[in-house]
Amino acid sequence: MELDDVDRAILAVLSADSRASMTDLAEAAHISRAAAHVRFKRMVESGVIAGFTVRLDPVLAGYHASAYVTLSVDQEQWQEARERLRQIEEIEHIALVGGEFDVMLLVRARDNRDLRRIVLEQIQAIPAVRATRTLVIFEDFSNLPGAAG
Repeated sequence: MELDDVDRAILAVLSADSRASMTDLAEAAHISRAAAHVRFKRMVESGVIAGFTVRLDPVLAGYHASAYVTLSVDQEQWQEARERLRQIEEIEHIALVGGEFDVMLLVRARDNRDLRRIVLEQIQAIPAVRATRTLVIFEDFSNLPGAAG
């Protein structure tokens, strides 16, 4: 699906607030509410808008430790590793990447002890995982106003 500036304006509003009204979308895109609704529906049906989520403040939700964890995995077993990783509820994001490692995870944990348990007992227990590197997040700016999130 080809997106134009009107579609991008609608998506910008929804990215900032997925609960925005059709009126908000129409005003941002400088179109009628009916036209905004048609465009919104088209983007949902085409898969451009893949779903609606809630963005939590991890600390207020009880996750006081966060880390990016990079993995090196056996290439023949990466799909099995991905499926096992999807079962770990504390993993917020999984990305297959290129470079010196194969997979990057965003992990949220109650505290550092819980983070250690997740990495050592759950992630490293997956047979396809050859090595991990944990990068502890000291401060997360993604929930600040104006931050990409």
